[in-house]
Amino acid sequence: MTIFHVLLLFVAGFLSGVVNAIAGGGTFLTFGAMTLGGLPPIVANATSSIIQLPGYVTSALAYAKEIRADWRNAVVLGIISAIGGLAGALILLSLSNPSFRAMVPWLLIAATAIFAAGPLLKPKARSDEHRIGPLGAASQFATSIYGGFFGAGMGIMMLAVLGLATGGGYHRLNALKNFISIVIATIAIFVFAAGGVVSWLHAAIMVPGAALGGYSGVWAARRVPQAVIRALVVAVGLLLAAYYLFTG
Repeated sequence: MTIFHVLLLFVAGFLSGVVNAIAGGGTFLTFGAMTLGGLPPIVANATSSIIQLPGYVTSALAYAKEIRADWRNAVVLGIISAIGGLAGALILLSLSNPSFRAMVPWLLIAATAIFAAGPLLKPKARSDEHRIGPLGAASQFATSIYGGFFGAGMGIMMLAVLGLATGGGYHRLNALKNFISIVIATIAIFVFAAGGVVSWLHAAIMVPGAALGGYSGVWAARRVPQAVIRALVVAVGLLLAAYYLFTG
């Protein structure tokens, strides 16, 4: 591994932490950086879960006040998401690398479309902010299965689903999203580590960048317009989808 590749991985980790803290989509960057560097897609996907975790943690710490104020919903949704994340991670381990690689461009296209539609999916505030309806809980369960399986675009999906599940403003929902992402990523990491599909060297390079990016991303989420970040993530997603579609 060259110095340039190490720097590229670190920067990809940092940027992934930033965009995850703002809305989601960091997996596009980490997954892309690792697979373009030669890692098998299942290993790159599993390792991405580890890389994203520190960014989720630092982002959640930056939102600690909002999470403490909403701890009941955080616990209920965390339990739902833990079960779904476990199911998704086990489904991934049941696949071979060629099977998963064939799915990757379509997963990327779907995730990119969802991410691009993020402004249209922006949740509206509701008065019943402390109720989790059955439809909202079921939707979060489905989202957590996807998150344990692949994860790209999970953040924006979760923001929309949490708006349905609990209602509330952007920063309240973003705080919940970051907390639940910790739960899903932690469960997936245990499964992937047990399955022997993690590249610990790549994780060691990218994790510090993701942690720094996660904390910085909350600052950006509070102050910087999201249009440029969203356009960058969408472009990366489409380019990666094209690469896997035409090189398969």
